Amino acid sequence: MFYVPPNRKFAYALFMTNKISAVIITYNEEANIGRCIDSLRPIADEIIVVDCFSTDYTKEICLSKGVTFVQNEFLGFANQKNYAASLASNDYILSLDADEYLSIDLTDSIRAAKNSMKFEGYTMNRLSSYAGEWVRTCGWYPDTKLRLWKKGKGSWRGQGIHERVEMNGKHTIKHLSGDLLHHAYDNITQFLEKIQRYSDIYAREHRFKLESSGFKIFYKTTFAFIKSFFLKQGIIDGYKGLLISVCNANFVFYKYSKLREANNQLSASLIISTYNREDALELTLLGVLHQSELPDEVIIADDGSGDETKKLIDKYRSKFPVPIVHCWHEDQGFRLATIRNKAIARAQGEYLIMIDGDIIMHKHFIRSHKRNAKMNQFLQGSRVLLQQDLTKNTLENKRVSFNFFTPGIRNRFNTLYSNFLSRIASFYNNKPNRIRGANLSFWKQDVVRVNGFNEDFVGWGREDSEFAVRMNNMGIRRKHLKFAGFGYHLYHKESSREALRKNDLILEQAIIEQLTSCQNGIGKYIAA
Repeated sequence: MFYVPPNRKFAYALFMTNKISAVIITYNEEANIGRCIDSLRPIADEIIVVDCFSTDYTKEICLSKGVTFVQNEFLGFANQKNYAASLASNDYILSLDADEYLSIDLTDSIRAAKNSMKFEGYTMNRLSSYAGEWVRTCGWYPDTKLRLWKKGKGSWRGQGIHERVEMNGKHTIKHLSGDLLHHAYDNITQFLEKIQRYSDIYAREHRFKLESSGFKIFYKTTFAFIKSFFLKQGIIDGYKGLLISVCNANFVFYKYSKLREANNQLSASLIISTYNREDALELTLLGVLHQSELPDEVIIADDGSGDETKKLIDKYRSKFPVPIVHCWHEDQGFRLATIRNKAIARAQGEYLIMIDGDIIMHKHFIRSHKRNAKMNQFLQGSRVLLQQDLTKNTLENKRVSFNFFTPGIRNRFNTLYSNFLSRIASFYNNKPNRIRGANLSFWKQDVVRVNGFNEDFVGWGREDSEFAVRMNNMGIRRKHLKFAGFGYHLYHKESSREALRKNDLILEQAIIEQLTSCQNGIGKYIAA
């Protein structure tokens, strides 16, 4: 029997001064919950079960044992456990999963600590079983957990399968002797089912936060087996150790394979800004057709062009394998920030790639931006500057392909494409003076968070820099992408600088006041 007999419970109770609330979250745990509750009786002054509307006999078992039973929609593991802890009425909280229970030694340790709780947190070793046998190899033991803490000093943090209790403020922690017993798996079917479920959660939670490649999958999986079977002595347990080691490696294989697929499933909208330059826009559209990976849609952000631009777009609609959306507003002067906001509001993709209508994209442009998309960052791509004569020849011959040796290129090293060099040379830079809106990409949700481009900018200049400043102030870093994701910029005369002084003041305000949003932005189009 894993719990203390009644006569011992009474003797210990005379000396106990501190009270413990035990909390458990459940869903369809009829096979385990009774054992868990019974093990808590000797040390818990109240037992609270928060159930996610189980469809088996979990509720009936809990009610028959007289615990506090609450049903609540699943909030995620960490949030659900924090909700359960918030219901506790005592000063100390002991949090268990339904498939865990206290050993006799751990029960005695908690009883001894309960007489004078001098520490804010208490850790314990967890011992897991497979097919009825306790496993101390394969990295499964000691598996130390912090499960007992003073209310208000700790909380569950993390997402998915990696939730844990973290202490806050000044605190001390003591390790308790004895094991928290964990009824893990009865058979390989249960093990594999959990591997599939948890690898799904891992891929979902880490999508676009971590990278995964074929090589990474290979070496991570291989090392997981070596670590479990040899370094963590799974070999000592023979078949059982082999099975667990293979399953541990399987979990690594599936989680990184699913992550790789999840990272590749990114919907992207290409936004092209233009104004009365049909010859350049046509080359930009031809460049889209030559992409190794197409966007899901193309949106032309048209700042008031005439009928010739509309005719060109209509001409290419029939040639495009993806939709072309013409987002137009009346010509009332240079209103690039406004038309970009309108185009972004109409975009269906979760990731947005923005270029000017005088950029011819390298054939791997879209793929490079998508492969480098990560949460909490946006990308600034490079430009290859074409000189006037080469631009004239390019427009006449509708040329969309260039290389390092093409005559008439100013910054020739920007024509080099290499994923390897890109990983080495790409860097983070949050200086506002290096922003070029002609080649940017970002998450739509991030644009909405900062309220898009500031439409107080009228006339050329600084609207890109001010947008980047607010993104940076929001904690979204700018990564300068080198040797990938670049485009060829057609020569043109510089725009008027008349509005630059006024626009500089708007930019300066965003920097000084560390603004994360603007008043006159995309929100009005999103709401509509």
